[in-house]
Amino acid sequence: MTERAQPGPGRRTLLGAAALGTAALTVTGAAGTAHAGRGAAGRGHGTYRDLPVPTVIGHRGASGYRPEHTLGAYQLALDMGAHIVEQDLVPTKDGHLVCRHENDITGTTDVADHPEFASRRTTRTVDGTTLTGWFTEDFTLAELKTLRATERIPGNRQENTLYDGRWDVPTFEEVLRWAEKEGRRRGAPVWLYAETKHPTYFRGIGLGLEEPLARLLRRHGRHRADSPLILQSFEPGSMRRLAELVSTPRVVLLSNASSRPWDFVRSGDPRTVADLVTPAGLKWIASFAQGIGPTLDLVIPRDAQGRLTSPTGLVADAHARGLVLHPYTMRNENTFLPADFRRGGDPNAYGDVFGALKAYFDTGIDGIFSDNPDTALLAAAEHAGR
Repeated sequence: MTERAQPGPGRRTLLGAAALGTAALTVTGAAGTAHAGRGAAGRGHGTYRDLPVPTVIGHRGASGYRPEHTLGAYQLALDMGAHIVEQDLVPTKDGHLVCRHENDITGTTDVADHPEFASRRTTRTVDGTTLTGWFTEDFTLAELKTLRATERIPGNRQENTLYDGRWDVPTFEEVLRWAEKEGRRRGAPVWLYAETKHPTYFRGIGLGLEEPLARLLRRHGRHRADSPLILQSFEPGSMRRLAELVSTPRVVLLSNASSRPWDFVRSGDPRTVADLVTPAGLKWIASFAQGIGPTLDLVIPRDAQGRLTSPTGLVADAHARGLVLHPYTMRNENTFLPADFRRGGDPNAYGDVFGALKAYFDTGIDGIFSDNPDTALLAAAEHAGR
C-alpha cells in the first residue's frame, strides 16, 4: 500500500475548479471544471490517490436529475463536474454486463408495458430477499435493449419522470466506449466506479461477474493499478477474486453495522460489518483492497430521532491502515437527509444539504457518493477553501 496522498494539492485543484463560479453548473462550464478538477490523475499520470479531496462521485450518474444508470444520467454527472461516475453491474441471460442498480428491473424499465414479456414475471430470492418482478438474467441483451429506462423513485423525483423512455439500458462496454470518447474530447480520462451486484447469487446460477468484467477491463486498458477506474462490491470475496484477475483499485462497500456480507452468510463466516470496521477488520480489508465505501451512518451515527450524533473513529482507523473512504449516499431531498438538516414539511423538497455535507466532510472522509454532483462539488469547494 502506497503512502496516503496528502489532501492539500487535491483540495487546491478542486477549489480552482470551483472558482469558475456559476458557470460550473452549466454544461459548458462544468466540462471545464471536470477537466481542471482531475489534476495529475486527469492527465493519466496518477492514481485514485491523486483525485481531488473530497472526491465527488456521481451516484448512478446524476440520478437526482435523470433516471439512474442511463447514458443521460452519466453524461450529466460528467458535465456537472463529477470526478467519478458510478455504474452498478448485473448480467443478462447471455452473459453481457449491463448497468442497473438491481437485476430486478420492474421499477427501472418499462418492462411491465411489454406484453411479449408478461410471462417472464417471476419470483426470485436474491441474497435472502424474496422479490417478484422481471430480472435481467431472464433476458438476452437483444431483448433487454427493447426496453426503455424509467425513474426508480417517481414519488420523490417527479421531475425525473419527464425523461422516462428517453434512454435504454446501457451495457458496461457501451459505458467504457462512452468514457473513452469523452476522455478524448476533454483531454482527460473519465473516471468510472463499477460495482459487482450480488456476485455470489449470480455465480450460483452460472453467471459469474468477475471474469467477464476483468475481460472488459483488459480489453479497454482499465486493468492496471493506475487505471481511471475503481471496482467495488458489498461482498469482500468479489474484490478478492478480482484482485487475482486485474490490478484495478478495489473498494469494499459496508452496509449497516449489524449486517453481514452475503458471501459471509453463504460461507458461514460469522463476522458482521461491525467486525469489519474494527482495526483488525480494516487491516484484513487492506490486504486486498485500497478503500472502503461505508454507509454514512458508520461515519456519523444518527440518534433515535434521526439526528446526527458524534463521529465514530472509522475515518482515522481506516486512514491508519492506508484505506481511502468514499461513503454513500448524499441526496438533496429532505426524506434522505439527517433530521437536523431537513427544512419544511415537504419530504421531497430540498433540505440543508450543504450543512449535512459540511458535517460529513469535517470528519476527513476522502470523497462521497452523491445523487446531485453539482451540490456536492460546491460543498466540497467550500470545504477546501476554508
